[in-house]
Amino acid sequence: MFSGAISFTVCRRTGEITLPPPENRQQIRRKNIGIFRQLPIAANYYDPTTMQQRAGVLSDTHLSGADATFRKQISLCFADCDVIIHAGDLTDPSILDAFGDREIHAVHGNMCRQEAFARLPTETSFRLGRFLIGLTHGAHLGLDIESGLWDIFPGADAMIYGHTHRPVCHRIGNTLVLNPGAFRAGGRFGAPGTYAILEAGESLRARIYELPHLP
Repeated sequence: MFSGAISFTVCRRTGEITLPPPENRQQIRRKNIGIFRQLPIAANYYDPTTMQQRAGVLSDTHLSGADATFRKQISLCFADCDVIIHAGDLTDPSILDAFGDREIHAVHGNMCRQEAFARLPTETSFRLGRFLIGLTHGAHLGLDIESGLWDIFPGADAMIYGHTHRPVCHRIGNTLVLNPGAFRAGGRFGAPGTYAILEAGESLRARIYELPHLP
């Protein structure tokens, strides 16, 4: 790179470019006559409808720590995911450390340790791409969790919950309703663990997967 070259920053999450202030660009132009070239405006460079984000969604891990099996599972399931969404009942919040520096959205569940109650909210909302996502464990909403979701996330494009250990992926009108099921295999009938991948691009879509068998 030539001396006095223009520096700019790129947002890792959105891909948006931020150029230096105009007065700084003028100074660089004077230092590099004939070399400086105006870059496109960031708004013309970044179109949020063409960007795609992949989020790994899991719930009900019921772990006191991130053991070797859990680390292998998440490396296989969420290798291509920049965002991790946990819908509660971790049991210990330290398991989130296994996801490294990825963007994490998590809530506590009714079976979490006290530390999780202190660190994590009951419900939260955030954006994935241009879509508004609502997230809660759902235990506090009673037997009909999905009906209760509308009261706390009335404007959400997707509502994610856990607690039931039963995977759900469907739409009510334009709203996506997602429960990734229990990441930890087990249950009354020995059901396999499940998780979901949520993709946000021009549209919002999700799919449920079973945990892969480890060698």
